[in-house]
Amino acid sequence: MDDIEYGRLADAAMRRIEAGLDAAEGDLDYELASGGVLEITCAEGSKIVVNRQAAVREIWVAARSGGFHYRWDGVQWRDTRSGEELFAALERLLAEQGAGMVRFT
Repeated sequence: MDDIEYGRLADAAMRRIEAGLDAAEGDLDYELASGGVLEITCAEGSKIVVNRQAAVREIWVAARSGGFHYRWDGVQWRDTRSGEELFAALERLLAEQGAGMVRFT
C-alpha cells in the first residue's frame, strides 16, 4: 500500500468512527485534532485516543486497557497482535470505559 492508498483508507476509517460517535446514545464527547488525532472522552472522564500513524501506515488506539496498533490487511484494519478488527475493538473499548453502546456499522 502506498501513501495515497493509506491516506484514503485511514480517512475512511476516521469518518466511520466519527459517524458512529455522532449516532451514539451514550455520554461521550470527541474532538478531531490536527494530524488525524481523534480524542474520545467517556462519561467518567477517561479517554480513548485514535491516531493515524502514516509513517508505519497504521492506526493506533490508546485506551485505559492498553495501546493497540491496526494495520490494513487488504479487507479491514486488524490489530497487529491479536487480529481483532478495529471497529469491533473500539465498540468493546468504549463499552469497557463506560461510553455505552456505540456501533460503527
